[in-house]
Amino acid sequence: MRVTRCELVRSDHAALPARLSTIQDGARIAADPGGRIGCCLIAEAVFFNRDHWVAAPKDWSPRTQTGARFSLDTADGLRVWSACRVRLASSFTGVREATDRYGAPVLHSPRLGQGIFRVRVLDAYSRACAVTTEHSLPVLDAAHIRPFANGGEHSVANGLVLRSDLHRLFDRGYVTVDDEDRLVVGRRLKDDFDNGRTYYALHGRSITLPLDEALRPDRDALAWHRSHAFLG
Repeated sequence: MRVTRCELVRSDHAALPARLSTIQDGARIAADPGGRIGCCLIAEAVFFNRDHWVAAPKDWSPRTQTGARFSLDTADGLRVWSACRVRLASSFTGVREATDRYGAPVLHSPRLGQGIFRVRVLDAYSRACAVTTEHSLPVLDAAHIRPFANGGEHSVANGLVLRSDLHRLFDRGYVTVDDEDRLVVGRRLKDDFDNGRTYYALHGRSITLPLDEALRPDRDALAWHRSHAFLG
């Protein structure tokens, strides 16, 4: 069986409902009372290899675009449906996926020093998020204040321990830290996503700093983040 794409070309928008009504009548599809335009989405599609294809009904026209239907309870419709179920239920290997599971292999250059950076930053902040004091290690990240890709160093003073969601917001410029070591949540979070209540509740909160002053956030790195990364 083959599905042919049918395009509607109409310069007059008002004529579109009439054209759709004609197609629905031909396909014996009940029109929506409210005039809404709907569609059917096919998910979890399975493709049989050619040697396991099911024969199309005898009266199936290769030129069919709309209007052809077959009952799953009788005659050819039942035959096609039953054959497909047998193939899916059996252990045969004649099913292929729509896409490959993996792409072509690529070389990845690891950031040297990232591992020790994480250990040192976590130790400096007593393994707790600087904003929320969350201690669950699997959700804690060692965030660079000035990204390594933008000249930032793998130094503790260029790092913060942040919960993974806050780390993502920090990297994307939705939150930053001001000169008084307080969290700033920018208006862009609400402007872009129309939410962020959980994070605005943290706005103005003083972050927890390392006891060793030499390990506290570098002033220049924070200034860089506010001027180059923070969206405002």
